[in-house]
Amino acid sequence: MFLRVASRVAVMAGAAWLATASAAAAQTAPSIPHERFVLPNGLEVLLHQDRSTPVVAVNVYYKVGSGDEKPGRTGFAHLFEHVMFMGSQHVPVGKFDQWLEAAGGNNNGTTNQDRTNYFEWMPSNALPLALWLEADRMGYLLPTMDQAKLDLQRDVVKNERRQSYDNQPYGRAYETILAAMYPPTHPYSWPTIGSMADLSAAKLDDVKDFFRTYYAPNNALLSVAGDFDVDSAKTMITSLFGGIPRGPEMPARPSPAPITAARDTFLTLEDRVQLPRLYVAWHTVKGYHSDDAALDVLGTILGQGKTSRLYERLVYREQVAQSVSAYQGGQRLAGMFQVSITPRPGQRPAAMAKALDEELKRIVDAGVTEREVQRAIAMMETSALDRVSGVLGKADQLNAYLYETGDAGFLAKDLARYRAVTAADVQRVARAYLLKPRLTLTVVPQGKTELAVTGVTQ
Repeated sequence: MFLRVASRVAVMAGAAWLATASAAAAQTAPSIPHERFVLPNGLEVLLHQDRSTPVVAVNVYYKVGSGDEKPGRTGFAHLFEHVMFMGSQHVPVGKFDQWLEAAGGNNNGTTNQDRTNYFEWMPSNALPLALWLEADRMGYLLPTMDQAKLDLQRDVVKNERRQSYDNQPYGRAYETILAAMYPPTHPYSWPTIGSMADLSAAKLDDVKDFFRTYYAPNNALLSVAGDFDVDSAKTMITSLFGGIPRGPEMPARPSPAPITAARDTFLTLEDRVQLPRLYVAWHTVKGYHSDDAALDVLGTILGQGKTSRLYERLVYREQVAQSVSAYQGGQRLAGMFQVSITPRPGQRPAAMAKALDEELKRIVDAGVTEREVQRAIAMMETSALDRVSGVLGKADQLNAYLYETGDAGFLAKDLARYRAVTAADVQRVARAYLLKPRLTLTVVPQGKTELAVTGVTQ
């Protein structure tokens, strides 16, 4: 008992420190100073100089993700992320990593529903190498793209799907939620990794067409952050990337209408797990919508951290749950608020659903406290500032803000929209979005469907 109490005191002390840090941060306007220019071929470039340490980061955003795919052709964006590491006209297979690592650098790439990005971080003197490598695969990948490379990376992605989805405990839950929350034609109705059938059906010409359509300088953002000379970097970038031909006009991104669920939906998914898990999801708003920040704060108050309402009640006080989570997922085309609760052995998901409803009713009826709001804002500010504490994060955030808001210097405005959230705003968005019909998914151990939440009194 002593350890549990001591831990809670430490958490509260930490929350108080975060509130103090938030107040201090509010006195300044954080920013990432940068210079922006656009090459004639449409490539947008962002440069942020930071001489504090002799390191530099390069980040390339391509404005394409799984949300740009079509039914029957899913997984292409993520598959292509892998293909991009298979060499280009002047970079043999395997040499991208080898040359960069020999210079003391490293690299990676990620894909989500809205974008694909590639990034390197390295000693400052390796910047010319990183820029040359990125330019070569942007401009000269297709001449070396062949069936053998496609087949190899297709198998890698299939294995990744097996590891992360098919053979991972609770791994198919998110895929199940997406398919239930969105109609089949909605670009968010499938996971980024795609389906096995679509990956198997991908043809070499399909992949080449995907590259020609989306991997062009006029559909890309390039950011450089760290210890470098700005004039030299501009000269290098113009020389390396300026000769890459502009691609065709980009297809219009999908713009699906907002979705309103007509009724509550209850699903059961049997899985090779030891404990059941409850997922509850509601349709909400896109990222940067006027209600997005308040929903973020609501998610933090409800289920993020040891002082959140669900954790304090279910994990700490009643000790009936093993883990809880709640968050607002606002993206470019739509948004979803999701709660997940894993009960402890011997506890039933229906009891977790009942407790969730009770906590939501408390918020809807009585609201939240100012202390809770400030704690949530402090946590978000700390997270936001931590993301841009190094040059790798700064390079990524510059591109993210430019792509998502049209303003690479949006950091101060982003923090301001959270600082403006009030307790009344949190109560209002809870009423507006979490009283609507919801999706309830129960993942249960195989053969234990009686544990599922079905909507019937249990």
